[in-house]
Amino acid sequence: MSIREDIKMLLAQKAMTMTKLAELLTEKGKKTSVKSLSNKLAKKTIKFEEVREILDIMGFKIEYKEK
Repeated sequence: MSIREDIKMLLAQKAMTMTKLAELLTEKGKKTSVKSLSNKLAKKTIKFEEVREILDIMGFKIEYKEK
């Protein structure tokens, strides 16, 4: 599963739209449009720190586990 699919799945779980996510990111000081966020996910150019911020906004965190 790609990061795009993961984030879209988590958005669906939280009943949140990309528009709302972009608004919340902008409120946190990261001026973001839906188009730029969609492009980053589609082109797989999103930064790890951006993913962490997105997950934080949605109430998730990244957890490291050994295989």
